[in-house]
Amino acid sequence: MTTLPTYFLSHGGGPWPYIKEMAQVFAPLAASLQALPAALPEPPRALLVVTAHWEGREFLFSSAAKPGMIYDYSGFPPHTYQITYGAPGEPELARRAQSLLAEAGIEATLDDGRGYDHGTFVPLTVMYPKADVPVVQMSILMNYAPDAHIAAGRALAPLRREGVLILGSGLSYHNLGRFGVRAQPESKAFDVWLDATLSISDTNTRLEKLLQWSQAPGARAAHPREDHLIPLFVALGAAKGEPATRIYHEEAFMGGITVSSFRFG
Repeated sequence: MTTLPTYFLSHGGGPWPYIKEMAQVFAPLAASLQALPAALPEPPRALLVVTAHWEGREFLFSSAAKPGMIYDYSGFPPHTYQITYGAPGEPELARRAQSLLAEAGIEATLDDGRGYDHGTFVPLTVMYPKADVPVVQMSILMNYAPDAHIAAGRALAPLRREGVLILGSGLSYHNLGRFGVRAQPESKAFDVWLDATLSISDTNTRLEKLLQWSQAPGARAAHPREDHLIPLFVALGAAKGEPATRIYHEEAFMGGITVSSFRFG
């Protein structure tokens, strides 16, 4: 049976695929997202998206059969508040994911009212523009505890052999108060550390270093609030000890930021 890889994706800023003026700025990211489905060993039957834009006191899974939309951004053109991404939900997968966490002693709740936020529909509209692959969203925890998210990922690992593609959607750099040229030193320092750490072949050493991510060079400048980094830990946990490969990298993103995306397995 095929085991699908997992991913940590930098999803970009706002509803960029729907704004023509942003096409050139986001072209490298778009190319990496467009190439992702063809790099899979087989097409997934469903997607589990761990989104940085949904937090809970416990893990939450979207369970609606026909999810709505959440426009969790501001200051963009009016048409970006009328976007629809029509991929169906998959309540059965949501229940399966909840059950896997329960077996590991991890609490989780189903939410049948949750719509697609832009951490989900933005990358997916580039990867799967036909919106023909069912999607379940997973929240992160409000406490941002890396070890809890790794444990959740490990519990969800069986889904990889059930045709489910696990995507952690965030950003490898996310400091809304520091963009452009000013962000170059810190973003590059953290990105260099992240790539080097994920490339460590010894699983225990890699994990130990990642759990101490906040001590890395540029870490708190890159992530003053680590919501956009935390989905990485679910993808990492689901991949267990499998190697990481950087699949997207820029050093001049949005005027000077260094950002990356990674594949596990």
